[in-house]
Formats: sequence, structure tokens, C-alpha cells
Amino acid sequence: MSVRVTRFDHIQIAAPQGCEAAAREFYGSLLGLQEIEKPESLRSRGGCWFQCGNQQVHVGIEQNFSPAKKAHPAFFTSDLDELRQALLARGIKVSDDDSIPGTRRFHAEDPWGNRLEFVESPPRNPA
Repeated sequence: MSVRVTRFDHIQIAAPQGCEAAAREFYGSLLGLQEIEKPESLRSRGGCWFQCGNQQVHVGIEQNFSPAKKAHPAFFTSDLDELRQALLARGIKVSDDDSIPGTRRFHAEDPWGNRLEFVESPPRNPA
């Protein structure tokens, strides 16, 4: 087979109905992701979308919602320590994880209890 998957387009994070305000506060204001407009044909489903680098984060409504406690997206962050402090200041529990040698990361939960991982961005190569 010559076809190969080369990258992902977006991730979908499930959330309960009525999640939009909390999604905008958490993913938009706190994490700094820019909200993008959903296509007209999908707006009636609720939820909201955000740009994350070249990919997107879709927060979608799931009937009978149950948070993901194991499966999770991992986000690079420009300042792991600053993000940790911002989460803690809002009362969000942070769990450090040093199980991968040489990788600084921690886990936290979004407003609905979904597990999220935050990883320190690798240093940029000098130009």
C-alpha cells in the first residue's frame, strides 16, 4: 500500500450539552487557542472549534457524556511552568508526570473531567 497518513487534521473532545461558555473560557482564554467558526451545517449540533497550530480542537456535544480518563490529547506549550501556575490559580488540579526521561509534562482536566496532557515545547533551533 502506498497511501500513508501524514498528520492529523483535528482532535475531537467530548463535552456535555451547554458546554460552550466553559469551552471558550478554558480552551480560548486560559489555553490561548483562537476560536474558529464552525461550518453553518454543523452549528446546530452545539460545541465549538479552536485552532491549535496547524490543527484544530473540536469540542463536541456528546449525549450521555462521560469524561475520557485515559485517552487524551497532548498539547505542546510555550511555557509549561506558567501554564501550570495558571491552572492551579483557577483551582485546577495538576499531576506532574516524569515517567518519560527527558520530557517535562503534566496532566490536568478540562472543565468536564477529560484528561489532558501538557508537554514542554522543545527548544527552537537557532535561525
